[in-house]
Amino acid sequence: MTYLTAPGLPEDDIRARARDGAAAVFPPLDSYGTAVFGGTREQGDEIDTLRLAPPVFMPGRLAKLIDLGREPLYSDVSLTTALGGFDTPLPVYVSALGSTRVAGTSLALSRQAGRLGIPMVIGENVAPMNGFRSSGDDHRKGLLERILAYCEELPDGVGGVCVQQSTEDADSEVWNHVYSDPAVSGLLASGRLGFEMKVGQGAKPGLGGLTMISEAVAADLEGQYAVERLTDGGPVLRCSSPGTFTDEIFRRQIQLMRNNYPRARCWVKLFPGRDVGHAAGIAWDAGAHAVTVDGAEGGTGWAPTGFLGHVGLPLAECLRRVEPAGRTLLASGRVWDGIRAVKLLALGARAVGLGRAALVAADEDPAHGLERLLEAMALEMRMAVSSLGRYAADETGPEDLWRPES
Repeated sequence: MTYLTAPGLPEDDIRARARDGAAAVFPPLDSYGTAVFGGTREQGDEIDTLRLAPPVFMPGRLAKLIDLGREPLYSDVSLTTALGGFDTPLPVYVSALGSTRVAGTSLALSRQAGRLGIPMVIGENVAPMNGFRSSGDDHRKGLLERILAYCEELPDGVGGVCVQQSTEDADSEVWNHVYSDPAVSGLLASGRLGFEMKVGQGAKPGLGGLTMISEAVAADLEGQYAVERLTDGGPVLRCSSPGTFTDEIFRRQIQLMRNNYPRARCWVKLFPGRDVGHAAGIAWDAGAHAVTVDGAEGGTGWAPTGFLGHVGLPLAECLRRVEPAGRTLLASGRVWDGIRAVKLLALGARAVGLGRAALVAADEDPAHGLERLLEAMALEMRMAVSSLGRYAADETGPEDLWRPES
């Protein structure tokens, strides 16, 4: 058969939509639960173009030399960080991982994150979809199982669990259940329990959660959720509401969190919207302990492929628009190595989130994959921070970066 060609157009994508209709808006359906989606290395981003720019003259290194009584080494760099009410040995946390099958390594991740003493966010929909307490295979573990797996490995004085809730999760009273459960009393007593209000996600800004479900489940959920039948007889797309916010609604919800759960840390997760700086300022002023900005490069869940490359601000632009002024800003989006992490710290983040990279590492080695990934990241971070004449992760700043146009 002879095909018409159209140079300059994505012919394969056009033909896929002609064949498959609405299903072609998403990645191949057989990749649901086996792949994670977000910005790609091929696409690149502005952060990739930045270079760390060490100075020749380093008064910070001289100060460290005097303090130590010898020439400082990269191993003298401190990566310990206080973020959002938690203490952590690295400026890293595990980003929110939700209820889709791809999060089947969640218990392995929980154990490793706990052992490392880094904060972990449990994503929206885990309790509504998998249960607060549940049994079964690792793909269906409930919210409490993830918390307990983390706590069983957690050393004293570091780390923390932050439980995310979206607008729809509020109907399930997830935070109420967690806050009152005896199993998390140790986290509460030690100040290591937090709640994160999810406003959106980098991979699909302005949309709610998307999951694939069976036809039988879809029949029960119609009316409560939007459902989209992408193929005949195949899985059905379930679409959650993203929630509605104005300045006042947003402020009041954060204040409600602080009032209703006074012993929990208050985090807010923002998607890469054009008013992200304004929203972050409102969140901090309303009492949020941390604001997470998920750039358009971020995401671990199911999302339309067009959104991944064309919707939402790049992470670098988000960080330009947000002014932390000493408050805790967390950043996530295609973080997997120490150099990118240090760039984000220099752009104003207090710590960086691992999403897809954490899932892949735990999938490669459920026992130690995340630990080894962070071991490599920590070495790179210490070397990079030291090369700048700094000896603490939070000492980096915009002056440590070179942009091609400068």
